[in-house]
Amino acid sequence: MRVSPSPHRPRLPQLLMGLSLLALIAPLPTLADQQTTALSKTLAAETPEGDTDRAQTAHPYATLGDPHLATLPRTAQEQARIRAVTRPADQFDQPEPYEALPAGAATVRARTDDEAFSQHSDNLSFEEELEFKLGNGLFKKIWVFSPASTLASDGLGPLYNARSCQRCHLKDGRGHVPDRPDYASTTMFLRVSVPGPVPDQMQAIADYIGTAPEPTYGGQMQDFSAPGIAPEYRLGVTYSEDTIALAGGETATLQRPEYSANNLGYGPLDPDAMLSPRVAPSMIGLGLLEAIPAADILAGADEDDSNDDGISGRANLVWSVEHNRIMLGRFGYKAGQPTVHEQSAAAFSGDIGISTPLFPAHSGDCTTAQTSCRSAPHGGDDIRETEIDQPNMDLVTFYSRNLGVPARRTPDDPAVLRGKAQFYSAGCTSCHTPKFVTNRLEAQPAQSFQLIWPYSDLLLHDMGEGLADHRPEARATRREWRTAPLWGVGLVQQVNPRAGFLHDGRARTLLEAILWHGGEAQSARDTVVGLAPEDRADLIRFLESL
Repeated sequence: MRVSPSPHRPRLPQLLMGLSLLALIAPLPTLADQQTTALSKTLAAETPEGDTDRAQTAHPYATLGDPHLATLPRTAQEQARIRAVTRPADQFDQPEPYEALPAGAATVRARTDDEAFSQHSDNLSFEEELEFKLGNGLFKKIWVFSPASTLASDGLGPLYNARSCQRCHLKDGRGHVPDRPDYASTTMFLRVSVPGPVPDQMQAIADYIGTAPEPTYGGQMQDFSAPGIAPEYRLGVTYSEDTIALAGGETATLQRPEYSANNLGYGPLDPDAMLSPRVAPSMIGLGLLEAIPAADILAGADEDDSNDDGISGRANLVWSVEHNRIMLGRFGYKAGQPTVHEQSAAAFSGDIGISTPLFPAHSGDCTTAQTSCRSAPHGGDDIRETEIDQPNMDLVTFYSRNLGVPARRTPDDPAVLRGKAQFYSAGCTSCHTPKFVTNRLEAQPAQSFQLIWPYSDLLLHDMGEGLADHRPEARATRREWRTAPLWGVGLVQQVNPRAGFLHDGRARTLLEAILWHGGEAQSARDTVVGLAPEDRADLIRFLESL
C-alpha cells in the first residue's frame, strides 16, 4: 500500500491543466488510468488516416527491448490512446492538454531559486522520499584520499575531476566553462580516445566505430590528483568571435572555442588522440528518459532519410557491462550509456576515481603507464570490496532517476504559444520530439505510464562541422550528437548563472545555441535567422517556458 506523502511537502497548484490534487497524489496505476481515460475523451482514440504510429514502425534494431526494466505490456486500447496523445500539435491558440506537466505526475513545482532542479519527483511515496534523501547525501558526499579514518568515504582518485557528484552537476544542473586561464574546472573536462579495433561483441553492428583509450591518459583527462601524484593536465580554452547577421537588422555574436590540454603530466598525447570537451549536464528527468520504450525511440529513426526531409536520426547502440548485451544508448552527449545506473557507475570511476561493483578498478581511469597512480593506496580493501558498494550505488541511482522536472511556466502566454508555432514551423520537432509515454513498470511506479514532454528523440544527428568534435563514440560519428532534451532549459541559468548551452557550454544564450546548429539542423537554423525580430523573440520565450 502506498504511504501518504508528508503534509508539509509542496505540491503543484490544483489548477495546472485541470488536474486535481487528488489525481496528483493517487497511486500511479490509478493515475495512469485516469490520465489516459481523460486524454481519450479529449482527443480521438483512433489514429487518423495517414498518421504514423511510431511505436509500430519497423526498424532493424526494434528487437533490442528494455532489459533494464520490468515492463508490463500495453493493451490495444492503450496503444490507441498513446497514438492520440503523442500526435504532433496542429493548433497553437491554447496549450495542449497536460502540457504544463512535462513529467506527468512526477512533475514538481517550478521554484524561483537555484534549487529548481534539486526536488524529488512529486509522486514518490514517503519511504521513497527517504531513499531519495539518502541518495542525495551520497551525491553530495565529499570523498577523501586513502588511507583515511573515514573508511566509508576514502578512495578518491588518485586522478579525478571532482570530489563529489554535486561538484560537477552544480545544484543538479549544468556545469560551466573555465572563465580564466588558471581556473581548474570541476564541471568540464576533455574526453580522449584513439582509433582502435571494433570489440568482438559489437562486430554485428556494421557501422560501429572502433576506438580505444589513449595509451597514457585513458578515457578522459583529469586535472586533480592525490598528493605525490601528478595531475594529468590543465584544460585550456580560448575563443574567437563570429558575428551573425539576423533578419530585421539584428546581429548575434558566437564564441568559437579552441581547446588545449596544457601542462601534460605524463608526456605527450598519442599523435592520433581525439579530444572532446564535455560540460556536466543537468540531472532532471533521467528516470523518465530511461523508461521510454526502446521501440518508440527506434521507430523515430530514419537512417536513410527515406522521407527526404533532410533528417536522418540514428540510434546509438552500445555494449552494456551491466546487462552483458547490446542496448540502445540514451545518456551522454553522444548517447554512449544505456542506463542511469551504468552512467552513474562510469562517472564514479572516471570523474571521481571511485570503484564500483560494475567498474571495480580502484585506480579509476589510471592506465598502466601511470604506475604511481596504479600503485597508490585505495579504499576498497575492507568489507565493501569496492569504494562504493552496491547498496549505496542503488541509492545514488534512485536519486538520479528521481530528480524532478519543473512544471512549465506560463504555457498559455500568447507569446509562448506563438513561439511554439514558430518552433514547429521551423522544423525543430523533427529532432526535438515533444512527447512520449513511458512503459508500464512493475518496480518503478514514479516512472510508470507517464505522458512526458522531453523535447528529444534521443537519437543521433549530424549537427554540422561547426559543432563537430571529430571523436566518434560507438555508432556516433565525429559530427553526430544526441538530441538534447529541452525540458528545464529555461531554468538552466537560474540554477547556475554561469552555465552555457551545448556540449561544451560555448553558447551563452539559447539563441546562440540555435545559431550553432548545422548539418541536419541547418534548415531550421536558417529559418530562425530569417524570422522577424518579434517572431524570433517569441520562439525564445517559448524555449524559456520549458
